[in-house]
Amino acid sequence: MAPAPALDWTPHAWERRPWRQRVRRGPRADRQVTEIEVSLPPMIRDLDYPIDRPLAAMTTASTGNLGHLDLVHGRTLDGLNHLQLRTESVDSSKIENVDASLADYGRALLGVGANASATSMASATAALATMIRDAEDTRSIRAEAILRAHHQLFRHHPDEAPRAGRFRTTQNWVGGSDYSPLGALHVPPPPETVEGYIDDLVAFANRDDLPPLVQAAIVHAQFESIHPFIDGNGRIGRTLIHAVLRRRRATRHLTVPIASALVGHRDRYFAALNDYRSGRAATLIAMLAAATSVATAESWATATSIREIRARWHDTVGGSRPGTPLHRLMDLLTEEPIVNIALVMERLDLPESAAVDAVDTLTAAAVLTRAARSRRAPVWLAQDVLDEVQDLSSRIQAASRRLGDL
Repeated sequence: MAPAPALDWTPHAWERRPWRQRVRRGPRADRQVTEIEVSLPPMIRDLDYPIDRPLAAMTTASTGNLGHLDLVHGRTLDGLNHLQLRTESVDSSKIENVDASLADYGRALLGVGANASATSMASATAALATMIRDAEDTRSIRAEAILRAHHQLFRHHPDEAPRAGRFRTTQNWVGGSDYSPLGALHVPPPPETVEGYIDDLVAFANRDDLPPLVQAAIVHAQFESIHPFIDGNGRIGRTLIHAVLRRRRATRHLTVPIASALVGHRDRYFAALNDYRSGRAATLIAMLAAATSVATAESWATATSIREIRARWHDTVGGSRPGTPLHRLMDLLTEEPIVNIALVMERLDLPESAAVDAVDTLTAAAVLTRAARSRRAPVWLAQDVLDEVQDLSSRIQAASRRLGDL
């Protein structure tokens, strides 16, 4: 049997605490639990990570490739960031077993009605954008931004809305029973410690003396260990990865869909988080570096595809003059592949008649197709772009599986 990897980080401590159900329910075994063992993560604000040479080379290469993609396509291809952002949100939601079709997701983004999963995905997109924008504008990771992102994620949720944007005030746990921490995979620290842990996490996240990917991985793992919310910790925690990268200027414009490389490796990903709690951070750092490399490489291909799609549309309609509603609508579709008339009017500052004419022209040319089940609130799809979004996610997942040891 191979020896376990050496410890490279301070492991979590454990403490036994009294436990009593607030409302006695569930099987007898759950009702009889009187004591639980909670996890106490280390305070990390001043900890250093002793990165070894191979892992340092891996993270440096991943960060360099990411920066190169951002430099080449970040300013010139706005649509790429929108599509990456949405791919990341969709696949981050899938890790939490939240799934919906892209068409339903698009309806939710437009606010014209969709199922609960699609609405949750749209909320995750808003949360991700909120967190990244705050990191970019303030050049810092802030607890206020974390709370705001959580509010974005759950403000429309029928059960969680009252807790949206608030740190938990009760004990939670991961896995095991629904009624008590019996058999749980992870029991986070007690609720009264959450704000202190978040202050410590934010201090670590705002340091500039660590490699950006190393810092992002540790911030993510520490956040998941704290588990400061009753629900949504995974999606907010993965959003923090991008916020750290944006604050450190590892990216300036783009959000590569790292979660797409993780969604096909849920068990390994959760095992890497457990390794972190045991004092081995290298597992998750290497996984994040590999995921970033794969997502970056496939995003290059998508950038090329978007340009080709836009050129093909131009030929399909027999050409269009820059500045005309038709030309501008085709540009918009490369970043907003699901539209309605109201969105076209708002984004292009057009009267309704001009928006309708442009949409009708592209529908006749088969650039747009009208979505099924949208008679009362018509929605149109740019299927070429939606297919590329789906293909980007699939390619990232396939490439990450081929790596084998992601």
